[in-house]
Amino acid sequence: MDKKKPKKVFMQGAIPPEKIAKSIANHQSKTNIGAHSIFLGQVRADEIDCKTVSAIDYSAYEEMAEQVFHEIREDAFSKFDITCAHIYHSLGEVKTGELCLFVFTSSAHRKIAIEACNYFVEEIKAKVPIFGKEIFEDQTHQWKVNK
Repeated sequence: MDKKKPKKVFMQGAIPPEKIAKSIANHQSKTNIGAHSIFLGQVRADEIDCKTVSAIDYSAYEEMAEQVFHEIREDAFSKFDITCAHIYHSLGEVKTGELCLFVFTSSAHRKIAIEACNYFVEEIKAKVPIFGKEIFEDQTHQWKVNK
């Protein structure tokens, strides 16, 4: 691993659609890119024990999580011929229907962009110390189990 400084991944609250649009627009001048792959994680209104989730409150050990994100990112660049990769994850409360994870990969060819994007999502779910507390419509809550 090199000595690159970890990029800031976390943002407070839901990820606004404008951030996604701006990320796409910022890549239009990069003519060596032929494909982008985007994963958007959205909070679901799951029904658990006859109660409906209305939001998830995300927390993390930020410094540790940022380092793990950085390691995943560096590993992805060594495994895939990607041009760039961007990751944003929410902290704090995100309501159902809102976005909590944005992964954006670019490469010269679609297969690589898609495979790299999938790699990021699976590695994030498996390794990053982010915790979600499901908040139900009646304001009770429980810790979310990743699936």
